[in-house]
Amino acid sequence: MIKWKRLAVIASVTLSIVLVGCGQEKQQSDSEKMDFTITGLEPGAGQTELNNQAIEEYESLAGWEQQTSSTGAMLSALDEAIDNEEPIMITAWSPHYMFAKWDLKYLDDPKGIFGQEQQAITIVRKGLEEDIPGAYEILDRIQFEVPEIEAALLTANDKELEIPEVAQQWVDKNQEVVTTWTEGIEAADSTPIELVSTPWDEVLFTGNVAKIVLEQQGYNVTFTPLDPAILFQSISNGEADASLAPWIPTTHGALYEEYEGEFVDLGPNFDGAKIGLAVPAYMEVDSLEDFEPAE
Repeated sequence: MIKWKRLAVIASVTLSIVLVGCGQEKQQSDSEKMDFTITGLEPGAGQTELNNQAIEEYESLAGWEQQTSSTGAMLSALDEAIDNEEPIMITAWSPHYMFAKWDLKYLDDPKGIFGQEQQAITIVRKGLEEDIPGAYEILDRIQFEVPEIEAALLTANDKELEIPEVAQQWVDKNQEVVTTWTEGIEAADSTPIELVSTPWDEVLFTGNVAKIVLEQQGYNVTFTPLDPAILFQSISNGEADASLAPWIPTTHGALYEEYEGEFVDLGPNFDGAKIGLAVPAYMEVDSLEDFEPAE
């Protein structure tokens, strides 16, 4: 009888070990849970091509696919994944309200596919300093921090406000900052000045802030979104006066080099602009090399 009891105990323990082992084998990795898929943007977006390049060059992403749709669809998928605390890898860039709304982190990119951090610079036409010195000085002083831009964009998204409305709210709430940009500069008498921008929300915001501040100083400001190539061309040939929109050294680096010497670079109006792939902060991965190739 004792012998049979011992055998029963041994069998029970063995069965438990087998069941635990089976459970471990069935436990999926984050890569498997994501179905070896990057959640991306529109097929024609520049970052979509960089994501494909990452898939090709990182062994850890071998066999992965990129699901393309739209920015809105990607953010909806991110929202759902975070609600359920599930793994997801998305196309990311900053400034963007996604970083103000959710706790995200960029994945390290040892191969440098997504480039280094960028900065948005202010460029003006040649002769602006002599023609409109007050506006030139204000534009030279204007600077932002990435988190405040992202917070403003989140307000625009959550409250369904237009970017100019959010820019006006920011100016109203930050008059002390605005004063440091305009202090000692005489008011203008409806002097016309034309600002141009790329059609991205973050630079539409900073450009509209500049527009409002210049208008408060008495300038008659025109603000026009343009294609990046036309933007550089218009400032270089003097058709437009200034822009806070160019990103260097990567995004608009080629255009900067093409027109260099034909405009004046006033330096960054914000640092820390970035593109790459990101995941929710609760995921225990930090690099693009931390994933598993698809079998």
